[in-house]
Amino acid sequence: MKLWIKYLIGIALGLLAAAIIPMESRLVSDGLNFLAEFAIRFGRYTLLPTLFFGAAISVFKLRTGNKIWSVALWLLVVLVATAVTLTLVGLLSILIVRLPRIPIPTGKVTEIASINLRDLVMSLLPFSSFQSLLDGVYLLPAFVLAGLAGAGCAVDTADSKATVSLFDSLARVSYSVMSFFVDMLAVGMIAISCYWMVDALAVFKAGMYFPLITMLLVLFILIVCVLYPVALRFFCQGTRSVRVLYASISPILVAFFSGDANLTLPVAMRHGSESLGIKRRVNAVSYPLFSIFARSGSALVISICFVVILRSYSSLSISFSDIIWIGTTSLGLSFLLGGLPVGGTFMALTIMCTMYGRGFEAGYLLLKPAAGIIGAFAAAIDAATAMFGSYFVAFKTKTIEHYDMKHFI
Repeated sequence: MKLWIKYLIGIALGLLAAAIIPMESRLVSDGLNFLAEFAIRFGRYTLLPTLFFGAAISVFKLRTGNKIWSVALWLLVVLVATAVTLTLVGLLSILIVRLPRIPIPTGKVTEIASINLRDLVMSLLPFSSFQSLLDGVYLLPAFVLAGLAGAGCAVDTADSKATVSLFDSLARVSYSVMSFFVDMLAVGMIAISCYWMVDALAVFKAGMYFPLITMLLVLFILIVCVLYPVALRFFCQGTRSVRVLYASISPILVAFFSGDANLTLPVAMRHGSESLGIKRRVNAVSYPLFSIFARSGSALVISICFVVILRSYSSLSISFSDIIWIGTTSLGLSFLLGGLPVGGTFMALTIMCTMYGRGFEAGYLLLKPAAGIIGAFAAAIDAATAMFGSYFVAFKTKTIEHYDMKHFI
């Protein structure tokens, strides 16, 4: 059975359970929270060793094969291009379509949210390099250490032969173990989707967020089913975009219902390797970097939501300078969410309200009840960006071996 069908069955069972099980009971609610968190921890369990050993071998092979700079350049181009494009799409959409105002809440700001850039930078160079392997949330320090290890092995291939052999063996074993956890995550999707649906039902009943959710849904469909496939066919002549779209089903499902970039990463890596045929030397590098930096979906959602907040508080038109500020700030914050695999979109929105000031510091409270659904759309678009972007990089660097769609996992 295809992996996406397993996930879809698990999700359907979870949604059905949310409609049947009496969530008013504190015991049932606590039990569901426990199962959902356990499922997410289960899905992330093997991510760090797979990322570390896989990235180390990938950097080694890319450097010895003289492809590291071409891969790095294409990755940079895609990361920036997708973020800028989707930020513009979000701004143009919300400026053209004027959504109804959302009633202003009476809550007050309890604490000022922030992303500590200094801590993010310093975490890349902890006092001991082994500390990089202890954080299962912010993956960049482990990736940097893996890249340094791989590059170091490439300096003298004769002396590092034993190390490379060990790392290669550990990378393959870690990937095999990760594959088992990715398969079994289908069971965990029951609890994850049930937990998501319980929160979503409260938002749907409120009704006030329906226009915003509809806009995000329409944009998600246009981006994933139209914009990305058309761009791929234009820039990668001869390729079939439907292959990438089909391989993206499982990562998008996991991302949407979990809102977790780190949980989605193992699923995306498996489909990149076993469905799209992206070679390991690119697969183990591109997907982690897209997971950490390619938050173009978050940039789109942040820009839309911030304009909704401004229009809900004031009937005045938004000035051109404010539009530029919203676009550049949304874009900049999207590259700083690597340490927030869950909830990063709403956190960035909170920071934007604080930065903007002018009485809008508590504006994020307007959308707080719908934070889960807002984050779901952002995560789903981010997952699609990683799938299409990694395929694009592999195609341009000729590190791909196409499989027939009937052999996709």
